[in-house]
Amino acid sequence: MKRIILDTNYYAAFKKDESAAVNLLRRTDFIGINTVILGELLAGFRCGSREEMNRKELDDFLDSPRVNLLPIDDETAEFYAQVFHELKQQGRPIPSNDLWLAASALQHGLAIATYDDHFSYISGLLLAHRI
Repeated sequence: MKRIILDTNYYAAFKKDESAAVNLLRRTDFIGINTVILGELLAGFRCGSREEMNRKELDDFLDSPRVNLLPIDDETAEFYAQVFHELKQQGRPIPSNDLWLAASALQHGLAIATYDDHFSYISGLLLAHRI
């Protein structure tokens, strides 16, 4: 059973009908989206010219029984602190929103579907293209 959490760039690739993203999502039983990524998506829609259509498509996607909205809570914050510390020790900072995504992935035991290489610096984190 494949269980993933989506990065913003992977959702965008899926919506652009890129074959790797579409194929992975078709084979996935559990798709998580945390509230930080939801915020990134909504902000992107707001800044674009197709906000209403993009929101409708996202709402339809979120309505799938395989898609689960994952809140950020105190347990997520503990994972965030762990990842932040690890990357600081390595001298490899990553964007704050990506720290929240990594924390959610670790908290829920999910692989991250992303095109960002910097997630490979985080020990114990699964990347969807490697599972």
